[in-house]
Amino acid sequence: CEKPVARGVEESLEVLRAVEDGGVEVHIGYNRRFDAGCVAARAAVVNGELGLLHTVRSTTLDPAPPPAAYVAVSGGIFRDCSVHDFDIVRWVTGREVVEVYATGGNRGADYIAAAGDVDTASALLTFDDGTIGVISNSRHNARGYDVRLEVHGMKDSIAVGLEDKLPLRSVEPGVTFPAGPPHHFFMDRFAAAYRAELTAFTEVVAGSRPSPCTVADALEASWIAEACTLSLQEHRPVRLEEVRKA
Repeated sequence: CEKPVARGVEESLEVLRAVEDGGVEVHIGYNRRFDAGCVAARAAVVNGELGLLHTVRSTTLDPAPPPAAYVAVSGGIFRDCSVHDFDIVRWVTGREVVEVYATGGNRGADYIAAAGDVDTASALLTFDDGTIGVISNSRHNARGYDVRLEVHGMKDSIAVGLEDKLPLRSVEPGVTFPAGPPHHFFMDRFAAAYRAELTAFTEVVAGSRPSPCTVADALEASWIAEACTLSLQEHRPVRLEEVRKA
């Protein structure tokens, strides 16, 4: 199943209950869980290489906004874009988000504001162990498709996406990194991850492994998106317990 699980949280809960009652494995399409860099970041956290975590940063910057027809039914930037960041920071850290504070603005396409959405957004996440998450998103990144992850701990710091196709231009004297050409589309950034995800799906179908991303996992990312949407609308911190439904 592609994300989101359903059109809204209520329907997603119905799907979750049906899946639990039916005993059928469902694999949700969060491709970043299969990206080699994200997998290595998760392993570094699990192995204790970074020590106690204090900050995780996740960035998704699209090269251009989606069509107006898509924006009108997408549910907003937190529900259709940031959920990838919410899922990956939750998976890599192994922790749950308890509070969010979100903000956003419009600097480009008028039809995004007309739909009640923002084209650039940021969210501060507080995890249950005190780790801070910083999420950055935009529909406008002319240099290319920029997806990065940083994980900072007391012992070490690591980055995902810090490679020669990074859509960022350094102005430091004598620095030639990144060498380019930059990523332009999600398929060229995540082609290998999609292959790995499809391989994992065949293993789930064959019964040789459980689902690596369940309906319950996807619902957790959706709760964070709901909290961020409410925070943006009301200009205040929002606890996950405010939006979570049993």
